[in-house]
Amino acid sequence: MLLLAVAAPALWLVYNAAVYGNPMEFANGPYSAKAIEQKTAVIGMPPHPGTNDPSIAFKYFFKSAQLNLGEHGWQFFWVTALLMGTGTVLLFQRKLWPLLLLWTPVPFYMLSIAYSGVPLFVPVWWPFSRYNVRYGIEMLPAFAVFTAVAVYGFVRFAATSRTRLAIVTVVSVLALASYVEVLRATPVSLQEGVINSRTRVALETELAATIEKLPTNSTFLMYLGDHVGALQQAGIPLSRVINEGNHRPWKRPADPAGLWEKALRHPAAYADFVIAFDSDVVASTIEKRELQTIEIIRVSGQPEATIYRTLKSNQAR
Repeated sequence: MLLLAVAAPALWLVYNAAVYGNPMEFANGPYSAKAIEQKTAVIGMPPHPGTNDPSIAFKYFFKSAQLNLGEHGWQFFWVTALLMGTGTVLLFQRKLWPLLLLWTPVPFYMLSIAYSGVPLFVPVWWPFSRYNVRYGIEMLPAFAVFTAVAVYGFVRFAATSRTRLAIVTVVSVLALASYVEVLRATPVSLQEGVINSRTRVALETELAATIEKLPTNSTFLMYLGDHVGALQQAGIPLSRVINEGNHRPWKRPADPAGLWEKALRHPAAYADFVIAFDSDVVASTIEKRELQTIEIIRVSGQPEATIYRTLKSNQAR
């Protein structure tokens, strides 16, 4: 069992070393959480809450777990049940100590927020937004299991069967009421998805509608990291799209012979159309002398998207 547990992270490190030349590419590479945060940081603004402060990081993560469980006073009920169940296991049920592993997400995310550039925002604390609140869902098994342990402890020491029934009934009613309250308010992780994707979906929908009007079986050059949903909506298979995935990552520091880089230097030779978004790698490095603008799409809160037709007369001979 120990070998199985060690095999997955070991193979992941080997893969990163073989492909990227850096076993810790996922932690400190250009697509790591820390690198993404540095790229999107706003000059003059403080870092995300919990940066280099594990105690604040803990508070934000644990608050996200509470918000995923209930609204307002219901959070106190679930936290109390969690702590009582945990205390019961620690003090009286040594055989159940393996259940304490359900607390593992706490140190993992606490350290990730503090030292790995992973932001987590909750709507009730600064910056009063919703970002990565879904991480708190990973504490749901702990809340469920330790609540059950706490209830079992009360039932076990109840004097009469009527008291036991009353305990189970009260807890069941409270759990049901908590679910109803969450559904009425909309689960916070669903709120995050809806709010943060609203303008993105609008842009991708408009872009997809434009792409669908282009000739059938057209080929494209596009950076997929931000708006691949547009291609999905338009029904364009990725086999017809030259993208950053065509870069061979083991070729460092550059891969001039790779398909991605060659298409950026000479798009007319490789694609029928190019889709670029403000400031993405296509917009900043593409050879625009081989392009003709056919459509510009603007959606508030999203980067401007430009669709180009490649000028085939400029193909290499």
